[in-house]
Amino acid sequence: MWEAYDLKNEDFLWTAIPFNGGISGHQQAPCGAVSASAVCLGLRHRCSLSDKETAKKARNNIRLQAGKLIDDFTGQFGDITCRGLLGLDFNVPGTYQQFRESGRAKDTCEKYVLYIIEKLFAFENEAATAGS
Repeated sequence: MWEAYDLKNEDFLWTAIPFNGGISGHQQAPCGAVSASAVCLGLRHRCSLSDKETAKKARNNIRLQAGKLIDDFTGQFGDITCRGLLGLDFNVPGTYQQFRESGRAKDTCEKYVLYIIEKLFAFENEAATAGS
């Protein structure tokens, strides 16, 4: 999404690294894709804080879209926490490595990331259709 939002700075990609496995493997936290989407929405709607009315509308859009995204994700997958989605405890030694080596991430984590990307693109399409 960083390219779609014309961010043109790889530094933004690095902001999502801590979200792997919840937040740095602390799976009680939201899925990294969900957390990163909230950051992405903030970057997407960024504007000058000097224009208070525009900034207020942007903050409202961010909250509404993030809330919808979380509701939709939970409706689709039943949870937003990494542990709840995977049913694994990465704090148990070797669990994360076994998970990665098993290829199970392709059937789970990649599916969650794709879902989030599709939702973010849907927000863009809705905005374009509405003329925003």
